[in-house]
Amino acid sequence: MGADKADNCVASGHGRTVCVTGAGGFIASWLVKLLLEKGYTVCGTVRNPDEAKNAHLRALDGAAERLTLVRADLLDKESLAAAFKGCEGVFHTASPVTDDPEKMIEPAVNGTRNVINAAADVGTVRRVVFTSSIGTVYMGSHHAPGAVVDETCWSDLDYCKNTKNWYCYAKTVAEQAAWELAKQRQLDLVVVNPSLVLGPLLQPSVNASTWHILKYLDGSVQTYTDAVQAYVHVKDVADAHACIYEEPTLCGRYLCAGRTLHRGEVCRILAKLFPEYPVPTECKGGTGERKKGCRFSSHRLAELGVGFTPASLCLYDTVTSLQVKGLLPRRAAAVVEPSVIS
Repeated sequence: MGADKADNCVASGHGRTVCVTGAGGFIASWLVKLLLEKGYTVCGTVRNPDEAKNAHLRALDGAAERLTLVRADLLDKESLAAAFKGCEGVFHTASPVTDDPEKMIEPAVNGTRNVINAAADVGTVRRVVFTSSIGTVYMGSHHAPGAVVDETCWSDLDYCKNTKNWYCYAKTVAEQAAWELAKQRQLDLVVVNPSLVLGPLLQPSVNASTWHILKYLDGSVQTYTDAVQAYVHVKDVADAHACIYEEPTLCGRYLCAGRTLHRGEVCRILAKLFPEYPVPTECKGGTGERKKGCRFSSHRLAELGVGFTPASLCLYDTVTSLQVKGLLPRRAAAVVEPSVIS
């Protein structure tokens, strides 16, 4: 973060209690870690507080004194209200990630409505920070390649349905429902729209965005897709959430996207960093001109002093974390420093 404006985002959390939904997830785990470091008392909602997969949360510094894990279901408003009781803020990060419409749409949309209503009902919550997605911003033919996309843009729901992109459809409908309901309930809502999130894992298992990289290293695929994606480091996403929460004058949406890369460029960087793995070198389905993506503007976060980790370091941190956790075999090889890769 920058020196001046970022100072607005480092308020002490001592004596303040917040709730993080889906606390065991990839982004949420790093957010819980950051909030504990800032001195907050954190209530994290999980499906089963007793499961061993929550051990990474209980091992965080400050967790023994200031972290409570409670059972809650997004489709059970009363369980959410019980978790939010006594909290001054809610970070709603929990969401399914699947292309099955039956498993994606209801939990995303109705779950978000339940979070907003529960937060409004308990009476102590002053702000909800909702983790939405870049998928609510740019999907559709109305965004031409190379066009600048920012927080004023919305994805085309008909396009999402016609292309069966149920994740982006559900996240878009959920965010729109959150804005409408928060206005009705007079609840302070701010939204973070991250691109594809990479970086080291705190949780023990591979999540969807990390699998996006793992498949290019473990031999699961032999070619890469002609597609373009923006990437962002998980620590930057956690910083953005905390910063937005702690500055009371902020409002609206905050696009959180780093560098945009073609899949071929991702594979090129991976091959340079980790030449010992069978990284694909050919594009699936043709040799024509590569697709070009949108240009995502994260100027609102940049103005707050939130920085973005270089894409090469995002990839490096992801792979080394997979190695450390035993999710990817570690092989001896000379590794190029990520800082020298452009």
